Amino acid sequence: MANLKEIKIKIGSVKNTQKTTKAMKLVSSAKLTRTRQLSEQARSYAKKINEVLSEIANRVSKVQEGGNKEKAFTPNENPKTVDIVFVTADKGLCGGFNMATIKSVNRLAADLESKGSKVRYRVAGRKGVDFFSFQKIEMIQKATDLSSAPDYDRAVDFIKDVVTDFQNGETDKVILVYNGFLNMLTQEVRVTELLPISLDNAEVSETETSMLEIEPDDDEEVLEELTGKYIDFNMYYALIDSLAAEHSARMQAMEAASKNAKERVDSLTVEYNKARQAAITTELIEIISGVESLK
Repeated sequence: MANLKEIKIKIGSVKNTQKTTKAMKLVSSAKLTRTRQLSEQARSYAKKINEVLSEIANRVSKVQEGGNKEKAFTPNENPKTVDIVFVTADKGLCGGFNMATIKSVNRLAADLESKGSKVRYRVAGRKGVDFFSFQKIEMIQKATDLSSAPDYDRAVDFIKDVVTDFQNGETDKVILVYNGFLNMLTQEVRVTELLPISLDNAEVSETETSMLEIEPDDDEEVLEELTGKYIDFNMYYALIDSLAAEHSARMQAMEAASKNAKERVDSLTVEYNKARQAAITTELIEIISGVESLK
């Protein structure tokens, strides 16, 4: 009977786990809806600010001899020092979401170091911080409560030191890595060269009618201001997009966990019924044997 009791306790435990995973799936689903709407709005803004930045940068390139000489727009094919800024979740229970980002960062770092570049890590997200701390890898900047609650001002504060080091020549390139939301079932690791800014894929057409009314002498001043906004918002958008992907990944993980829990309950129920039948059979045999011995 002890065996039956143990199986019954296991069934109850798995059922409680199943209730928890179902609840977590519902919570993530509700959070995903809100975060996804915010992500879509931010994506539209990011697209527009990139278009405006491209137009002004191209204007400056035409005015200056030899093209745009701003460091933020000057390609560097052989960087000596590279900052990798990456975003992970603050929480777990979301499948391979965090490890996908970490593996991508490790591959990127290995590739850069093989080319002679020094890599520095800047991490937003407790899971990334914990992993690199366990691996005893130095992080020059870390935030453990930013990715779970993205805030524009805090995102600006986080990326501010990155930009300052780049402008002061301490770093030659800044790469942003995060696991972004692709659709309800898929997340995609995105690697973006944040600095220097590449405009190769965002050139403005010569025949395009500009909506900007800026004096030529103001172009460089506006470009500098807009470059800062572009970098700040890209960091903020990465946090939002990563959070949406995190909720999506957690929904899938909890759905899979709930399914596995149901299968485990079914398996344990069959095991319980078999053990119960065996126990009943054993008792009947003992009773019959006792009766026969009294004859």
